Amino acid sequence: MLLLKSLHLIFMVTWFAGLFYLPRLFVYHAMSADQTSIDRFKIMERKLYFSIMAPGAVLTLVFGVCLAVINGWSAYAGQAWFQIKLLLVLALIIYHVYCGKLLNDFKFGRNKHSHVWYRWFNEIPVIFLIAIVLLAVYRPA
Repeated sequence: MLLLKSLHLIFMVTWFAGLFYLPRLFVYHAMSADQTSIDRFKIMERKLYFSIMAPGAVLTLVFGVCLAVINGWSAYAGQAWFQIKLLLVLALIIYHVYCGKLLNDFKFGRNKHSHVWYRWFNEIPVIFLIAIVLLAVYRPA
């Protein structure tokens, strides 16, 4: 079980690394004016999203579900902290998918946001991380 918990945490860190870095790349991409930089950011964003973030997200969810099942899903399902954590994870998945939409907007030259907007957008995963970790550690009633 400790191995599953370790893998869950490792892939959660991997996923969050991408969630923190991709919007930062969007900031720089939105500020870019030359085609060489724009092309470079498109490659970096695509590789980050599909090679790091997506596998990190999937494996975080897989190992999280495994842990919940092994520990007795029914023991957690009725607890408020766990329900809130699941809602936050769902919201984080939506954020992740929205990052993919923004990636496609940049890919096809349809970006409508400024670098300032992306700077604010970049802060959202911090709120999720803090809330999810506090819920998982303290498990408030």
